[in-house]
Amino acid sequence: MSTAPAAPHGLTDRLLSGIERAGNKLPEPFMLFLILFLITGIVSTAMAVAGVSVEVPGSEEPTVIKGLFTGEGMAWLTTSLGENYMGFPPLITVMPILLGIGIAQHSGLLAAGIRFLFGRSPGWLLPYVVGCVGVISSIMADSAFVVVPPLAALVFQAAGRHPVAGLLGGFAAAGAGYSTNIFPTSLDALFAGITTSAIETFSGLGATAVNPVSNWFFNIASSLVLGVLAGVIIDRVIEPRLIRQGVPREETADEGDPAASSGSARQMRAALDPAERKGLLAAVLAGVALTALVLVAALLPESPWRNEEGGFLPRSPLLSSIVFLVFSYFVVLGAVYGAVVGTLRSTRDAVEMMTAAIREMLPFLVLAFVLGNFIALFNWSGIGSWIAVTGAAGLEAIGLTGFGAILGFILLASGLNLFIISGSGMWTIMAAVFVPLFALLGYEPAFTQAAFRVGDSATQIITPMNPYMVVLLGMLRRYEPAAGLGTLFARMLPFVVPFWLVWTVILAVFFFVDLPLGPGNDIRLG
Repeated sequence: MSTAPAAPHGLTDRLLSGIERAGNKLPEPFMLFLILFLITGIVSTAMAVAGVSVEVPGSEEPTVIKGLFTGEGMAWLTTSLGENYMGFPPLITVMPILLGIGIAQHSGLLAAGIRFLFGRSPGWLLPYVVGCVGVISSIMADSAFVVVPPLAALVFQAAGRHPVAGLLGGFAAAGAGYSTNIFPTSLDALFAGITTSAIETFSGLGATAVNPVSNWFFNIASSLVLGVLAGVIIDRVIEPRLIRQGVPREETADEGDPAASSGSARQMRAALDPAERKGLLAAVLAGVALTALVLVAALLPESPWRNEEGGFLPRSPLLSSIVFLVFSYFVVLGAVYGAVVGTLRSTRDAVEMMTAAIREMLPFLVLAFVLGNFIALFNWSGIGSWIAVTGAAGLEAIGLTGFGAILGFILLASGLNLFIISGSGMWTIMAAVFVPLFALLGYEPAFTQAAFRVGDSATQIITPMNPYMVVLLGMLRRYEPAAGLGTLFARMLPFVVPFWLVWTVILAVFFFVDLPLGPGNDIRLG
């Protein structure tokens, strides 16, 4: 493979190099949270020795800070270590949904759906299809970064358009819009679990419970708008610039190039064969039938899914069954598709698919051990309550309690996202402080979670800490052997600022019009 020439040392290059150097100095996630756990333990012990306490609204007595490195703290840790891990709320919501997604993904349903959308689109519409499909491809988790870009390049080339525009646009849409989707995903369950953990000690505020669809209305609006926006950028900015620069339209890497390994456009096809088309149709019909069944069960006058008042909002067994419903849709549609195309012939196949999904999640399951104990210590010690109450009082003192405070929060998340690429890791850190803090200012936890989504995604396509940037670079070098990371980041920049601004505007519309973020989830408490 040809090596990239030395990039000019401009402002952008120096900034990105600085981010890479700083990010590389961070410990890997497990060690990072272990360090944070120890720091929290030391600080909480010092505060406990000093006799610090805080008045938590809704509590009858002040919360006294408890220290980890005391007799009481050591007893708490040694008796609750396993409970802190297994009781970590994201595990309760994520794992069932992950099993369902495993069947939908490994049966081929999700990839076939994406290929169907690409293959049925006329040339003029392709940028917008790539944008919308890229944004919603997060349903496939990290697989989206290696599936969508080469497929987009392939269909662009087949339509007579520049394949590199499809390649870059598919990656940018999948990455910059990763935190939103028109469908509930495992990421929604993961975020909801972390948010729930962060607000547990502030039950007196009367916050609405957070579940995987608490941001659903906001996510639908965000996904549709950002998908179209990505299409506009691909069509009006990226492709014309590639043509002006004379970027080759044909692959130039030789067959021995490592970049020609699995995932390249050459090894993928957009068209569906008859069995796959038949499988997709059967899956859609199964989805319609399941929806009808759910509606009948929910709308019956004496439905057990209704609350005591006979409705569904703000709380009801139906809303508490979201994990079950999402799991059911993925399992039913994936199983029907797999049965038709022959990828799922027995329960053994289904078990293997679910096992593969769990295997892909193993790094998070290990990380969850320290995440769960970190959150538990934050709550048990009372240090999280102290930070939230003190921070909220400080913001109120300077009059920063409206959307300006939310903007500051989004900017902070966007900055941290350059260094901490793990969304779950970063949300664990930020939720522990900001969910209760903003709740004390009158905002529902679901709204704080929605604001985090805005800052969580856009900047991850311009950070060297994103491991999939190297994968994309390998794909790009098949067209431009001399391309380097600087080339890649420069091509990604046109997506970052528009995505950030437009997504923030969408959040502002929900905020100022006071629209519900999801079923039963408003913006303000009470």
